Amino acid sequence: MTRGRDGGAGAPPAKYRALLAAIVAAIVAVSAAIFVGVSSDDGTNSRDTLAGGRGAHNNPAAPASTGTWVGSWATSPVGGEPGTEMRGLAGRSVRNVVHTSVGGTSARVTLSNLYGQSPLTISHASIAVSAGADSAAALAGTMRQLTFTGRAAVVIPAGGQVMSDAVRLTVPHDGDVLITTYSPTASGPVTHHPHARQVSYAAVGEHTRDTTGTPYTERFTSWRYVTALDVLSNESDGTVVVLGDSLTDGITSTTGVNNRWPDILSDRLRTAVESGRDVPRYSVVNEGISGNRVLTDGLGRPPENPSGLNRFGRDVLSRTNVKVVVIVLGVNDILRDPNTADPDRIVAGLKALVDRAHARGLKVVGATLMPFGGHRGYTDAREAVRQEINAEIRAGRVFDAVADFDKGLRDPYDPRRLRADYDSGDHLHPSDKGYARMAEVFDLDDLKGGGAAEL
Repeated sequence: MTRGRDGGAGAPPAKYRALLAAIVAAIVAVSAAIFVGVSSDDGTNSRDTLAGGRGAHNNPAAPASTGTWVGSWATSPVGGEPGTEMRGLAGRSVRNVVHTSVGGTSARVTLSNLYGQSPLTISHASIAVSAGADSAAALAGTMRQLTFTGRAAVVIPAGGQVMSDAVRLTVPHDGDVLITTYSPTASGPVTHHPHARQVSYAAVGEHTRDTTGTPYTERFTSWRYVTALDVLSNESDGTVVVLGDSLTDGITSTTGVNNRWPDILSDRLRTAVESGRDVPRYSVVNEGISGNRVLTDGLGRPPENPSGLNRFGRDVLSRTNVKVVVIVLGVNDILRDPNTADPDRIVAGLKALVDRAHARGLKVVGATLMPFGGHRGYTDAREAVRQEINAEIRAGRVFDAVADFDKGLRDPYDPRRLRADYDSGDHLHPSDKGYARMAEVFDLDDLKGGGAAEL
């Protein structure tokens, strides 16, 4: 484990403090202009302002059992789905398949209309445990209707989101759950997360309570509307949020088998707890977006693929019972925009994320940037930027602890490249074996403790 930011490695240079102040000021100004009226930037009020509020207090079928609410699965809304600009998915049932980290005795779901341009009416919604892999069928006896402040239907305003009431359901860890919605009317762009690496389903007509899966003849590999599944759990005390890009999104992992590195990290953590090892009982949720950068937003208003700085409140601070955030960002800032490929600016942006996490008492584990030699975007100048950023990270001047993915996956004979068996073939993204190696490199002991706010 590398020393933390207060571990005696020395105070950050004045140039980082100046850059940090400038970046934070700019991000706050942009966020205020774009997201005003949608949600609190730091997430502190988001659950109180959602339709459905704290469902456990509103739903007569709410859980009577004890436990801790944690995130079992989550994903980041990325943009409006192409081809849905006019009608959305009116008249169709959408059955999203999501993979759990930890299990629980009750569940609640968050739905998003962030990129919608008009109100989204959800007239029916349901949740069930999947009957098996590669299937839209529900396990017998697990189908439950979802409600919102006691009502079956809910209208989500453009730019808004909603949390369902809690419903009693035995949710398994490391299993698949079906979350189904039906919208009877046109709504405009569908808020989605592409590159899900998971097959989900759609059907013509209202089939949210169908258990056979027979009507669900359409298959797709994105997540639509749904952004979170929380569970009331007796096997977890908090949530680890992984904030990353395509390397966390798992863009080159095998579809349908949950080989993204946060999935494997969750399995490792659960196995360690079950074996009696002294590590935290945490769930792990994946907030990776392919192409994501620390500093730069995508296009649109609100921006599609918002920067790490811009989405930190939404995707990290507003998640349920967060204890630790893992940050795996920076490569796209080097590769995608030569104007921002400045190691000082990227490091300052990463430090800004850490400071926001510390202000909420969260611990931050950060990753070194993995090699991309042989990739079409490689240049010696960009490699020098990567090396400079990694030097700052390893020196303990950025994060509380470090997962050295660079050291764990690089070719020992050519450190500018991924090792051949860890390379998916594009010389940037890992293979399934490479993703497993990322999870193996991560030191579970680094999840212990919290982050203190700097005075």
